[in-house]
Amino acid sequence: MTIIENYGWNKNWQDKIETNGVPGRVVLEHKNLYRVITDHGEWLSSLSGKYRHSHAKSEFPCVGDWVVVEQMPGEEKGIIHQVLPRISSFSRKAAGETSDIQTITVNVDYAFLVMSLNHDFNVRRLERYLLATWDSGANPVIVLTKRDQCNNIEPYLEEVESVAFGVPVHTVSSVTMEGIAELQNVLAGSKTGALLGSSGVGKSSLINALAGTELMAVQDIREDDSKGRHTTTHREMVLLPSGGLLIDTPGMREFQLGDYSEGVESGFSDVENLADACRFRDCAHGNEPGCAIREALETGVLQPERFRSYVKLKRELAHMERKSDLAAQKAERSKWKQITKDSRKRPVKKR
Repeated sequence: MTIIENYGWNKNWQDKIETNGVPGRVVLEHKNLYRVITDHGEWLSSLSGKYRHSHAKSEFPCVGDWVVVEQMPGEEKGIIHQVLPRISSFSRKAAGETSDIQTITVNVDYAFLVMSLNHDFNVRRLERYLLATWDSGANPVIVLTKRDQCNNIEPYLEEVESVAFGVPVHTVSSVTMEGIAELQNVLAGSKTGALLGSSGVGKSSLINALAGTELMAVQDIREDDSKGRHTTTHREMVLLPSGGLLIDTPGMREFQLGDYSEGVESGFSDVENLADACRFRDCAHGNEPGCAIREALETGVLQPERFRSYVKLKRELAHMERKSDLAAQKAERSKWKQITKDSRKRPVKKR
């Protein structure tokens, strides 16, 4: 097996190459620079000028991307000429008031949604992770860490199963190694997994347990609320000795939505199916006659907290859509304003 085959390379990727160079995978992203693993070594690479000026920022390489890179003569450096089409893309709304979407990681087979069996456990946050994962094209796997510190896991499992229909759930301990082998088997065959979860849930400890060695620094958490500091400050891909790859991501406690309308349909299929059964298509699920959702809430079939979460997410998506439309309109007005200003500066040709 070649070096890049260990990183998931196969004929399907080979068929997507459209330019000269050698294939490689981005394993670490610096500011405007990328660590790319190839069959000829690991090269610190940058984008070609042509690619940089002809592609949007969302199309720039990200950890997990497969790229076509040309080695600079006599150096362990490369120039990236092509980013191969992605099979999955995990993104979130960028921080602040902007409506921009930030790509977190790509070409992930499995998204490990990590929460610990302590104060960090939050089923509403899990709904958001599931929603984004379904939309990304990756397969969700729920990982509940710190099993050794929890005397009764049944209440946690019941909450998970109430929102994650059919999604695999693993309870693990990086101390006793319980459940670690099962997670290693998920990534068998050079599959790629991404760890997604808040600070302090034990992602770095989990990577160390899966790798069987101290790859990541580990920090203590506060005992009063189980919150931790960001141990990981960048995204990096790790090749596991047992096979398979893991991408760690900086903690994401407040997960703000991107364009995840399709993910809502998958993550809240129970609520969506109930809404479809309402007598009126424009039912606001209030006092309308024949409202299936109101009936489900009254009979206990649908939990009020889950419905409130669904409504909140739908409102956020609608808000994001409005902001995106306004931003697009503003950008269009600015473009034509600049064109008009430039045309006025041009000298008028005398006849």
